[in-house]
Amino acid sequence: MELRDLPSVDELARSVDDPLAVSAARNVIEQAREEIRAGTEPGDLDARLRAELATLRSPSLRRVLNATGVIVHTNLGRAPLAEAALARVAEAARGYSNLELDLVSGSRGSRQDHLAALLRRLTGAEAAIVVNNNAAALLLALAALAEGRDVIVSRGELIEIGDGFRIPDVLARSGARLVEVGTTNRTRAQDYERAVTAETALLLRVHQSNFRVVGFTEQPRVGELAAVARRHGLPLLDDLGSGSLGEISGEPSAREALAAGADLVCFSGDKLLGGPQAGIVIGRADLVETLRRHPLHRAVRIDKLSLAALEGTLRLYLDAPERIPILRMLREGDGAVRARAERLASLAGGTVEETVARVGGGALPLHELASFACAVDETLAAPLRAGDPPVVGIVRDGKLLLDCRTLADDEIDEVARAVASVAVARDQGGKAADAERERR
Repeated sequence: MELRDLPSVDELARSVDDPLAVSAARNVIEQAREEIRAGTEPGDLDARLRAELATLRSPSLRRVLNATGVIVHTNLGRAPLAEAALARVAEAARGYSNLELDLVSGSRGSRQDHLAALLRRLTGAEAAIVVNNNAAALLLALAALAEGRDVIVSRGELIEIGDGFRIPDVLARSGARLVEVGTTNRTRAQDYERAVTAETALLLRVHQSNFRVVGFTEQPRVGELAAVARRHGLPLLDDLGSGSLGEISGEPSAREALAAGADLVCFSGDKLLGGPQAGIVIGRADLVETLRRHPLHRAVRIDKLSLAALEGTLRLYLDAPERIPILRMLREGDGAVRARAERLASLAGGTVEETVARVGGGALPLHELASFACAVDETLAAPLRAGDPPVVGIVRDGKLLLDCRTLADDEIDEVARAVASVAVARDQGGKAADAERERR
């Protein structure tokens, strides 16, 4: 085919009845021109138009089957929601809701009221406020309590998490001034004590959630910092990062931080808690009220769907925490994981390999969980990612490992069908290529 043989955009678009046909046809014609100039044949343009339309109409944000063994996988959306949380989202989204209406008095209410009592009960806090993520929670707390004044932080806690998010940058944007104390590996309570001046607004403790410093190290406990803060009449803000409401070895819980003396504690909703993206601040009622009244609160407030999902998740902590997917994956016995791997291997024609899973999401970076995977040919990795639904595993030592700690029981058949489908397509493609070589 030559350039002059290409149909016009309108001519190609008329072959289908679709409002997106012109846009799709324009893309197809442009790609065909490039291929002809490169000396290749563009093939069936009608078929390519239909494929382009299918791509344009496919959702970009899609469900993915996580076979990586990383439980809180940031790139894959962090915590999957429990069925109870999904039900609450559907109910809240189906029509109108009492998001900011007091149904008893008929007057305006606050969206914060829907979760405050639950969080108080689960953590022992006097009050709570929820915003759209933990970075926003920290920013709001610093802006409301320390704008134009000093915030004391250990040098060993000036962390950076994903996508270049850095504690010093958040402090700067809040209007607070950073005062560093101690050293990278060793900081003591006395370092904070010596740094307090009339300009000090609060003490900030930041949990080293996504890394560990080992060897010749020292960091003051929450109780020690709380004692320094009390002596000087200052609040102590403890940023837990991932945070948790249950008992997870090696990770501080929100209740423990408050009990140790922190005045405010902030943490994420979509990591170890197992809920939607959210930033939760709990602690002293007067400080929480200061955050609620700050103008920045409206800019970072939580939306109604995340609020519903978080309520559904928190209610499970009261009577059925085992139904929260993140907690199930963290606590599940090795035998159950191995059984899933063996079942997947038998269905997909793979082999079972012992491996390790990780928590992910910036939590417990050194912690490894015994796990089992179904190993298949590494050439299946790309076509599995391109499938519907996509399956994402880990390529290691020439194999694609499909870790079964992060796959649920009801996902095994789906993964097996996906593996079988891409394996057949690969084999058929290989046979077609062999036939073409023989023909030539």
